Amino acid sequence: MSKEKEIKIEGGSVEEPNFNEEEQESAQQTESTAMDDQPEGADTPDNAEEAEEKSPLETAQEENAKLRDQLLRTIAEFDNYKKRTLKEKAELILNGGEKTITAVLPVLDDFERAIADKTEDPAAIKEGMELIFHKFIKTLESLGVKQIETKDADFDVDFHEAIAMVPGMGDDKKGKVIDCVQTGYTLNDKVIRHAKVAVGQ
Repeated sequence: MSKEKEIKIEGGSVEEPNFNEEEQESAQQTESTAMDDQPEGADTPDNAEEAEEKSPLETAQEENAKLRDQLLRTIAEFDNYKKRTLKEKAELILNGGEKTITAVLPVLDDFERAIADKTEDPAAIKEGMELIFHKFIKTLESLGVKQIETKDADFDVDFHEAIAMVPGMGDDKKGKVIDCVQTGYTLNDKVIRHAKVAVGQ
């Protein structure tokens, strides 16, 4: 009996280290298998931060939607501007002469009063006509219309139209305006009618 116990004890003492090594290997394999079996994308701190960030596709879609909204708004604003401009242009064409007509109406009133006057005094009639004439000139000047100066002026093709050449006027009159047959006018410094003149030769 004692020998069997000793053998068992000795066997146990010999086999015990081998048993512990097998258990350690088995435990390591089990732990490694558990790590391998852990699903990808588990809620680790790094994965959680990445999940909170938007994907490039979502960011691009949001940017696309924003740009599309801006484009639609710009198109709508331009369409409204175009319609408003066309309307203003049409009104300007129809009523563009309103300012001119309003300025000229007082002169027309003066003509009506002069015609209604029964005086037969030539001097009074002439004086009244001169007053109306000067008033009309001032009205035109207020609208930007001015007469082209021709008296003792050098001939200038930009403002004058020569309808006659007058020879024998002397060297001092050569290339000068001798006479104005029809007055020319400018509107805001733009020639709207050339002055018809006779030029010294």
